[in-house]
Amino acid sequence: MPARETEAIILKTFPLGEADRVVSFLGRTSGRLRGVAAGARRLKNRFGSTLEVLSHVQIWYVERETRDLVRIQQAELLDSLYKAQSDYGLSTGLAVISEIAELVLPEHEVAEAMFRLILLAAREIERTGSWQLPLTYFAFWTVRLGGWLPRFDRCASCGAAFDTGSAFYGAHQAGLFCGKCRRSGMKPLHQEARHLAERFTGERLDRIAFEKAMEITGELRSAAFAWIELNAERRLKTPELLETA
Repeated sequence: MPARETEAIILKTFPLGEADRVVSFLGRTSGRLRGVAAGARRLKNRFGSTLEVLSHVQIWYVERETRDLVRIQQAELLDSLYKAQSDYGLSTGLAVISEIAELVLPEHEVAEAMFRLILLAAREIERTGSWQLPLTYFAFWTVRLGGWLPRFDRCASCGAAFDTGSAFYGAHQAGLFCGKCRRSGMKPLHQEARHLAERFTGERLDRIAFEKAMEITGELRSAAFAWIELNAERRLKTPELLETA
């Protein structure tokens, strides 16, 4: 069977046996797949550093109808994230992107918009040496592409306009709520954070002033994580590591 070729992003790897690895990757033309990279755990192997988290590669693989895992024959690095992958804090940001992508992307379904979003966020983490703004941008756009983004101007319950006041979100309810409709345990999403979300929809990530935006990214990022967990019906594990990054 001839090998297939696609541009891909490595999402995650798992050890298999004594020498192999299972590799989860998002192919630009194939969607998310899992495959076996034979010998990838050996000290000397043909894959080198191409299987690091969020590496941008050209990958060749063989797919068989009777097997769930494809067989990865070769991978060539297209874009290096050496600085981000070798730094604990930055690599934690990459790990969160990886976990979210694994969670929301179905197998074998082409996701061009998510492919470009992951690549953009990873490159910005590498370029800026910080994960805060790129990760917030990625989480927000994941929610929007998933069709889970609530209205940012009116209460989901009573329809009242937020204007300059705070909106509130919760881990178990979709939407944003006003002060009168907020429920126990909900957290605020202030006007500045909502304004940043509006900028995300109309401005390029690399043109948003990092120093100013960084002050309010945490609030919007936490809200986006909550909406992802709510709709995916699974709790994210890696964001907890950001507190030590």
